[in-house]
Amino acid sequence: MGVYSWLLLLLSVCWLLPHRGCRGSRILVVPVDGSHWVNMEVLVRELHSRGHHLTVLRPSDSWFIAKSAPHYDSITVMMGESEVGLGFFHGMVGQVLEARKRGPVLRFLHQQKELAALLRIAHRATCRMLTTLLEDHSLVAQLKDTQFDLMLTDPAMPAGTVLAHYLHLPLVYNARWTSFGEGHFEIAPSPPSYVPVPGSELGDHMGLRERARNLLQYATNFLQERLVILPLYRELLRLHFPPGADLPSMQRAADLWLMRTDFVFEFPRPTMPNVVYMGGFQCRPPRPLPPELEEFMQSSGEHGVVVMSLGTLISALPMEITERIAAALARLPQKVVWRYVGKKPSTLGNNTLLLDWLPQNDLLGHPKTRAFLAHGGTNGLYEAIYHGVPVLGLPLLFDQFDNVLRLQLRGAARVLEAATLSTEEVLEALQGVLENPSYRHSMQRLSRLHRDRPLSPLHSAIFWIEYVIRHRGAAHLRSVAYRLPWYSYHSLDVAALLLALAGASLWAVLTACRLLRPRLVPRHRKA
Repeated sequence: MGVYSWLLLLLSVCWLLPHRGCRGSRILVVPVDGSHWVNMEVLVRELHSRGHHLTVLRPSDSWFIAKSAPHYDSITVMMGESEVGLGFFHGMVGQVLEARKRGPVLRFLHQQKELAALLRIAHRATCRMLTTLLEDHSLVAQLKDTQFDLMLTDPAMPAGTVLAHYLHLPLVYNARWTSFGEGHFEIAPSPPSYVPVPGSELGDHMGLRERARNLLQYATNFLQERLVILPLYRELLRLHFPPGADLPSMQRAADLWLMRTDFVFEFPRPTMPNVVYMGGFQCRPPRPLPPELEEFMQSSGEHGVVVMSLGTLISALPMEITERIAAALARLPQKVVWRYVGKKPSTLGNNTLLLDWLPQNDLLGHPKTRAFLAHGGTNGLYEAIYHGVPVLGLPLLFDQFDNVLRLQLRGAARVLEAATLSTEEVLEALQGVLENPSYRHSMQRLSRLHRDRPLSPLHSAIFWIEYVIRHRGAAHLRSVAYRLPWYSYHSLDVAALLLALAGASLWAVLTACRLLRPRLVPRHRKA
């Protein structure tokens, strides 16, 4: 081994060891449940492996955040009966699918109504948890006495944000969403003339009609935050924080935003110095499959396998749609692995294997996998990009419609409308993705771009978390914009001042003219 090889090995070992000054740091983690926890746990495991001590704050009604785990301790906040269970999302899917059969205006109004109702329930639960926590003086004393070095949280729900400010902790986000919507809209300039607003189902090339639609969506998101979400926290902030404390300022004051975004997937847009991009950080090379599943994959021969999953929250669609999809899958020469929970569809073919859980990343990285039939969650799409597997999108809720559109515009996916699909449409779309090599070539190009970086997204995220710990914050990277009220940020106060000065100047000129007119205009003499 040459001197350069030894040097490279030494640098690699130094990277894997915890940085000096960070070993054994105490990190308080406040996650969001569901698929958000799936990717937060990736960071928790990696931080634990580097010698940090992690404590996860979880509500007692959590779906996926375990009370005990080898890579973290937990503190459980006792909650009453939850208003939202996993069954809630199945009902919501049915309502959204029904609404998407209507015209675009009724569809838009119904989707906004459903989203506002869900946000109200979720934020009300978050506010209850914060109230319970902050009024538990022994728990607050325990948190203070632990002397945490950092708060790591997901700002989709602001529990961690509020608690970090209460405990005066450096704050790092594992972010894609905030109470407004997509995280960039909270921290960076986001002109709606070319930055698509979440929910708009638009790309970044917009004509006049699309820009108007995008601006309408922006205004809807703004009013939703101001009228539905922020009022829920006012009393809490009034009781536990100094006068003038407001949630948007707290959210924007984070030291670091670890954004679950990569611009091979997102559209280019303005950013800020304290934003670090780690899209696809949960992706990794495939591990060996269980023997029975590997045998099934190998039995597919030259045709290969289609993998299907609807994500963490949705295990199955309404039965009439499920029957159409199963019938289409049964007519494929490929084998199918389908994550499915519920009554077995009557049209299911012998080529389809139903599993209540599947190792999605490992399946997508398997050489026999030919396509991914997916709902459009970002975790699954980034895994598909990482492994170069083309996608047939079947979006159901939230950002999934925007996500699959991004891949479709890049030539790496096709999209179906779940509300109105037929067996023939599913079959034709799948055959197109499987047989047209342009989809795989486009996705493999995205995969090469995604992987071509000096440091993996996960290692980059860990470095910056430890950077904030070492320096006890990153205030030098934060813009002062987060302190400005919205009217100052948009210079509306300056515009008002200039208009007032222009009006006053015009009034002064008109007044002077009126006063001087008798002297300047000669009076007519009488004959």
